[in-house]
Amino acid sequence: MKFKKYNTIKVEERRAVNKVMKSGILSNFFANKNKNFLGGKYVLKFEKECQKYFKVNHAITVNSWTSGLIAIIGSLDVRPGDEIILSPWTMSACSSAILHWGCIPIFADINEKTFNIDPNKIRSKITNKTKAIMGIDLFGQPCDMLELKKICNKHNLKFICDSAQSIGAKYKNNYSSTYADVGGYSLNFHKHINTGEGGIIITNNKKIAHKCRLIRNHAEVTVGKSNSRELVNMIGYNFRLTEIQAAIGIEQLKKLKKIIKKKIEIANYLSKNLSKLPGLEIPYLKKNRTHVYYSYPMKINSEITKIHRDKIWKMLLGEGVPVNNKIPCLHLLPMFQKQIAFGNNNYPWNKNRKYKGIYKSGTLPIAEKLSDNSILCLQMWAYDFTKKDLDKIINIFYKVWKKLELI
Repeated sequence: MKFKKYNTIKVEERRAVNKVMKSGILSNFFANKNKNFLGGKYVLKFEKECQKYFKVNHAITVNSWTSGLIAIIGSLDVRPGDEIILSPWTMSACSSAILHWGCIPIFADINEKTFNIDPNKIRSKITNKTKAIMGIDLFGQPCDMLELKKICNKHNLKFICDSAQSIGAKYKNNYSSTYADVGGYSLNFHKHINTGEGGIIITNNKKIAHKCRLIRNHAEVTVGKSNSRELVNMIGYNFRLTEIQAAIGIEQLKKLKKIIKKKIEIANYLSKNLSKLPGLEIPYLKKNRTHVYYSYPMKINSEITKIHRDKIWKMLLGEGVPVNNKIPCLHLLPMFQKQIAFGNNNYPWNKNRKYKGIYKSGTLPIAEKLSDNSILCLQMWAYDFTKKDLDKIINIFYKVWKKLELI
């Protein structure tokens, strides 16, 4: 089966790009103390629109969400050896951004229903070296924001929220990431809205915002002879968004609500029709939150089907349904299986932990079990499904279930 590729770039974005091209100013950042330190007029306008949209005090654009995560962690006064707790089910950029500053990613297991980090599994991971907790909104559903914030407040930790896949999602009445000290969204080409590559950091914390802006634009040059101890060791980079990307972002942001509405309608239609299949568990939605369905995550309950998930996955894939069958567990990647990722065995951190920096198989049983046996994701990020497409997909699910004598 062939489906139309997901594409939100239309005539509005082309017009916006043409205006920038005619101006001849494709970027207007300068890495010194002048009015252009914060970027050109389109970057500033896009950031202002994001501030308004997400109802935050500060929005800082970056050239990728990976850059955003690096800037965020660098803004939190971390030191080598500090620990940041996160989920193993996420993009590797989350852990590599932590390692970038010499900090240690500490993985906590996930909730079996939401696939997000389980607050109940975090408490035992907190040590005197813990600096922050990173909540991650996997597949488009916000993590347990208030529970994570409560834990952070109790232990005097920073709360980071990676809402890369959940732009526009809400937890209660506020947008995802706005409950955190700092968070944000990805503008990568396959997200709900995009600028090709890019990201938006959001925060209500003036100090964090200032540091993120410094790190984005060659901080060490700009800080100069500052006497502020808070600005010591401010290493910066070129994480700047171009005027072209910002102009595209302005137009994309206008479309976000409509895009989310359609994604939810698609997911609801699938859930209504697939929920009757024995052994197939449709996405679970927690109360008081919006799921924006970057992906449509399902589970195969093999205790009911008596068939391994991979057999069902292969049959669906063979019929042309675009489904993934595995989410990699970061803690089982080679870099976390070898002590070299954390330095040598003389590190105090290694002495305090029995596994000496190595995560063994079975360490996070829920994440591993779901990855190996259960998860099945329809690639909603890749295609612009019509009702006709959805009916075809639903019919194939029923066809496969009949072939397997499950109905």
